[in-house]
Amino acid sequence: MRICLVNHSDSKGGASVVTMRLLEALRQAGHDARLVVVDKTTDNPYVDVVKGSRRTFYAEHLRILLGNGFNRQDLFKVSIATDGRKLASHPWIKEADAVILNWVNQGMVSLDEIERIAKSGKKIIWTMHDQWNATGICHHTGDCERFTLPVPCGYCPLLHGRAGDTDLSRRTALRKIKLYGTASITFVAVSNWLAERCSKSTVMSGQRVVVIPNAFPVEEYALPPRFTRAELGLPDGPIIVMGAARLDDPIKGFPLAIEALNKAAVGAAVFFGNLRNPDLLKDLQIPYIWLGPISDKERIRSLYHHADAVLSSSLFETLPGTLIEGQAAGAFPVSFDRGGQSDIIDHLRTGYLATVGDTDALADGIRCAFTHPVGREVLRKSVEQRFSASRVAEQYVNLLNS
Repeated sequence: MRICLVNHSDSKGGASVVTMRLLEALRQAGHDARLVVVDKTTDNPYVDVVKGSRRTFYAEHLRILLGNGFNRQDLFKVSIATDGRKLASHPWIKEADAVILNWVNQGMVSLDEIERIAKSGKKIIWTMHDQWNATGICHHTGDCERFTLPVPCGYCPLLHGRAGDTDLSRRTALRKIKLYGTASITFVAVSNWLAERCSKSTVMSGQRVVVIPNAFPVEEYALPPRFTRAELGLPDGPIIVMGAARLDDPIKGFPLAIEALNKAAVGAAVFFGNLRNPDLLKDLQIPYIWLGPISDKERIRSLYHHADAVLSSSLFETLPGTLIEGQAAGAFPVSFDRGGQSDIIDHLRTGYLATVGDTDALADGIRCAFTHPVGREVLRKSVEQRFSASRVAEQYVNLLNS
């Protein structure tokens, strides 16, 4: 089968990483899979850039600024898909039997362009890596439920002074309803939590939503670590690891992680990822090290192998990859339970789930990781059965054939 995947980048961001894994798994399964992107940084011959310029990016964001009163505060928390490149004319799209859309915002593809692809009669799957498909303009709803209204959204809190009954969020929601009503698209939610959010969405009413998780190279994490503790600069004794592209992104709940680690008062903490405000670490009362951003996958894999636990304090996550990767290496996952975490963790058997925001419960989970350890092989097998790349690719092919 000729399959063309579409994603904004081939390396930057979580959606890019899992899209590349799916590309490789589909090719290994014997399919002619290729990927079209806007931002290519790898030398993969099966990745190509769709022609166009940054003008579509600037045009869309100018429209957002006009719609929010030129307030830059939440500019990159919303997308409107009004402008994009001519994806339908790319030869790989033209030749494909099926198209799998992934994260295609930031001026990559407009809703009108997706309608043009749909009219060609190709099978279309749209993999949702956040909530944008089910809302007006936001990627994460937080506590907002306006996407469930009979006429969805309007009075969007991310539009500040320009929010109203016919604001940008409502107009975009109605455009999505029109597209979904005419185009034959099957939506894939990467977690049951995301599928449940979609079921409440007025925008997605009547649409087919199938749950298929992201692909992870879980088999690789079973291999012995390439780097020793000393080579990684890790302290002696039990450690708990926490990583993110940006640790102090508000969604990651980093201050809550510090509070829970202080309450647990066990082991040493190891952090990796960007940190705009390193002063936050001064509040930590247990031994810790911050390794900064790590791009070497082998170093990350080895880090998880030496860890006793992997921690996530995110306020919501679609399907947190650090928990899957850590568990695949045998680290006990501890997390708030608001998102796809329950797809990964069987509470008290293969990890610990705490009520979101409850740092006492999160601290109990950290202590549990050290006092009631689960066999590393049990943890590995738990994620291997569900998130291996070959298993995920098989589910996509079965869906396309159904």
